[in-house]
Amino acid sequence: MDATVLIVEDSPSVRRLIEVSVRPLGVTVIAAEDGLEGLAMARAEIPDVILLDIGLPGIDGWEVLRELRADPSTANIAVIIVTAHAQPEVALAAEKRGANGFITKPFRPAHLREEIVANLGGNAQFTQVG
Repeated sequence: MDATVLIVEDSPSVRRLIEVSVRPLGVTVIAAEDGLEGLAMARAEIPDVILLDIGLPGIDGWEVLRELRADPSTANIAVIIVTAHAQPEVALAAEKRGANGFITKPFRPAHLREEIVANLGGNAQFTQVG
């Protein structure tokens, strides 16, 4: 599969788990450890999908999502929120702010891969897993 996935996650162990979970898709995986680095990488690389944590140092995932959606060069990148915040109101906020999907930690690797594949087509509806 000729696609790039950007992981924006501050926890090295979770970032590694996501990367290992995504690699079987045959995509290129790049990673950032905070919001500012993630935003810069998104603008420089224009990945196909971004897996975005909410609780990030620097600027949080909500601000990253807001800036991605406000920038014409990144506005159409699929963004899947991957977070430990499992409350329904957090998922609703993700949808209202323009996320394409919402997955709670801990996640099943198969669900993560399914969500990525669904969003690579560019026409996925908002989905919530977890």
